[in-house]
Amino acid sequence: MGGASETDRRAERGVPSLAWRAGQERRFQMVCRHADPAGKRVLDVGCGVGMYLAAFRRHTPYVFGVEVEREWTCEAQACAAGVVQAVGEALPFADGAFDLTFSHEVLEHVADDRATLAEMVRVTRPGGRIVLFVPNRLYPFETHGFFWRGRYRFGNIPLVNYLPNSLRNWLVPHVRAYTAGTLRRLLRGLPARVVFRTVIFPGYDRLARRRPVLARLLQAITYALERTPLRAFGLSHFWVLERV
Repeated sequence: MGGASETDRRAERGVPSLAWRAGQERRFQMVCRHADPAGKRVLDVGCGVGMYLAAFRRHTPYVFGVEVEREWTCEAQACAAGVVQAVGEALPFADGAFDLTFSHEVLEHVADDRATLAEMVRVTRPGGRIVLFVPNRLYPFETHGFFWRGRYRFGNIPLVNYLPNSLRNWLVPHVRAYTAGTLRRLLRGLPARVVFRTVIFPGYDRLARRRPVLARLLQAITYALERTPLRAFGLSHFWVLERV
C-alpha cells in the first residue's frame, strides 16, 4: 500500500515493531516477572507482525494472537499458528479461554477502548492476568504524530498532551493517551483488580543505533527515575490486572 491510504493507516493503527530490540526485551521481562507465561495459554490482542508472540513462545507453545490488519495477521501467523484477524471489541474466543491476555500499545488505537478492555477481561480465566502497556498522558512528547492543516505529520510533538482535551484532540484525533485516573475509569465495573502498576521510560533503541553512549546515559538516568515519583512522566503505563 502507498500514498494517502498508507499514511492514514499509519496514523490510525500505529506502526508495529518490525525488529526485536533491547527495549522490547526489557518490557517482555517485566511481563514475565508479574505474569509468568510459562506453560500458559496466552493471547496477544493487537499482535502486529508477531514480535511478542515469538517472545511468548520461548515460554509456552499455547500462544494466540488477534490483529485487525490482514497483512500483519498473515505475517504474525509465521510466529504462531493461532493468529486470527479480528477487532479487539469482539474477540472470537470463549469466556475464560486464556491464562494471560496481553496488549502492547494497542488500546489507544481501537475504536472503543472500554469495550476492548472488557473483552480482554472476559476471555481471561478467573485468577488469570491481563497485562497492558498504554501511552502516558504526562509524557512530555506525543509520539504518534499529529495533524496540521489537514495533513498527518509523523514525529514527536512536545507538550501537546499537556493541552486541554479539546486542543489535544484537535491535533491528535487518531490516538489516545492515558492518565492513571482514565485507566481506572475504564476498569470501573469490570471483574478485574489491579495487582501491579507503574510508569516506564523509553528503551531508546533507535537512538542507541546512532549514538549508543547518549542512549546508555539516558537509560541510566531515566531508569533510575522509575524508582522515584518522577516516573509519573514516563512514556508508558504498565498495568497488570487479575481477573476476579
